[in-house]
Amino acid sequence: MGKLSLGTVLLAVFGTVAHAQTQQELLRDGNGGSTDNVLTYGMGYHQQRYSPLKQISKSTVRRLVPVWSASLANEFGEQGQPLVYNGVLYTANVKRVVAIDVATGKQLWTTPLEWEPAVARVVCCGLSNRGVALYNGKLFVGSVDAHLRALDAKTGKEVWKVKIAEWKDGYSITSAPTVANGVLMTGMTGGEYGVRGFVDGYDPDTGKHLWRRHTTAGPGEKGNETWPAGDAYLRGGGSTWITGSYDPELDLTYWGTSNGGPWTATARPGDNLWISSVIAFRPKTGEMVWHYQWTPAETYDFDGNNENVLADITVEGVKRKVLMHADRNGFLYTLDRTNGKLIAANPYVNVNWAERIDLKTARPVETDVAKRLRAGEKVQVRPRWTGGKNWMPMAFNPNTGRLYFAMLEETSVYQLNRELPVYKAGERYMGVENTTAPRTPGEPWGYFGALDPLTAKPKWKLPLMDLPSWSGMLATAGGLVFSGRPTGEFVAIDEDTGNIAWQFKTGSGINAQPITYTHNGRQYVSVLSGLGGGTSAKRETEGKVLPGGSVWTFALMPD
Repeated sequence: MGKLSLGTVLLAVFGTVAHAQTQQELLRDGNGGSTDNVLTYGMGYHQQRYSPLKQISKSTVRRLVPVWSASLANEFGEQGQPLVYNGVLYTANVKRVVAIDVATGKQLWTTPLEWEPAVARVVCCGLSNRGVALYNGKLFVGSVDAHLRALDAKTGKEVWKVKIAEWKDGYSITSAPTVANGVLMTGMTGGEYGVRGFVDGYDPDTGKHLWRRHTTAGPGEKGNETWPAGDAYLRGGGSTWITGSYDPELDLTYWGTSNGGPWTATARPGDNLWISSVIAFRPKTGEMVWHYQWTPAETYDFDGNNENVLADITVEGVKRKVLMHADRNGFLYTLDRTNGKLIAANPYVNVNWAERIDLKTARPVETDVAKRLRAGEKVQVRPRWTGGKNWMPMAFNPNTGRLYFAMLEETSVYQLNRELPVYKAGERYMGVENTTAPRTPGEPWGYFGALDPLTAKPKWKLPLMDLPSWSGMLATAGGLVFSGRPTGEFVAIDEDTGNIAWQFKTGSGINAQPITYTHNGRQYVSVLSGLGGGTSAKRETEGKVLPGGSVWTFALMPD
């Protein structure tokens, strides 16, 4: 048989060539496509957040300077990842979507995201927006009042708008949408409000609703036996507030799910599939193919939403298609992404709720601390409910085989309430008492680190002594890893040593996701600045760092 053309392959995979050029660009993003563009959340469907660009390198980074900054007029904080297409940078926050000329920083258009002031009462945690999606001339964005919009990418004018759920019941959207196999998908949030989690699929041209994949197993579904009899699954949590990754060869999309509802597992005895899990399903239909549960019978607020990074790596001499995930529960997992089978799981921060993840059963072996907690005692749990790692995405360098991410080292004081919470729509549905244990003087808040995905052993760990980091990572072929600090510093870290090679103080805290790209042959790095997110991300900065959203773009000053 002769070699198949790319068009033939696309036709076989997607069943149509109507959008072949646009879909082809999405497929090639982060996989040898034009470095002038950043078209997907995670800089590729695999979400590796790696760039082959090396104009900005360890030897040249001393000449890195800001070339423009643009205001986003937002005091609520910036967590988004911009996209770049044909010389235009697109970004969003909770208040608006903005298009900016990458060469000059000039604003091309802005579109407000209007919502009722009362919405802010039922959004957890922090008023945020993590980005947009691009497809077939349209820009897609979710909003905190649980609406999904399509905008004309050239003008910013609204093409269509749909309501995915009722915000008054606690539903919201804070994640970036994504388009895979011609279907527009969005997650949702609301795990603190007794919602029933889901991922929705839509026709990107019209906004027509195509399917809904619920993340708590209802009657007649496999997994319902892991819930108690009755309707607990209808308030079971499992929200999907981080954008899924996608493998076009397997035609599988991978989404993480959040904590259970209520937080106390006493009200919902059983493993409770598919909360605190990763689910793999078909983007065309929502049909589930496999799942893996990070934390069965979850009662710690260990959301399983953290990004699922896809790569092909060598495991015991054999090349494997893997999914890598640093969970809030403190363990770093590597799974076979074809079937969800566990390959490796190791702690990457201090963990006291589980001894280990048993490789035979693929389940955690809980400690006496966990048993005492479930029995109703007040205990100290490590990691804290914010996790060993929270939502801030990691990067994977396929050349070094290492993962780069910010770790958190904190302890919670945690107790399940004796009385079960009563569900009321739009009100918190938790049933626990939780505070933060006092810090031991001299201990770091966390680390920047470079870790082996199969062992969790670090090549290096950079202690963060003043504050933790809530910023994503970007790895490049220039030997640098970029990230940010809540005090406003944008930093470039030496990939080999973990030393900070360069830094620049922006106007506010950075808890967003940097990207890099080229324009007219020049490499740029862009990041959003603006202190925000939940209260954990803003602790200790009160009176020291002011809010205020902006985009910062950097390039090398001529030698």
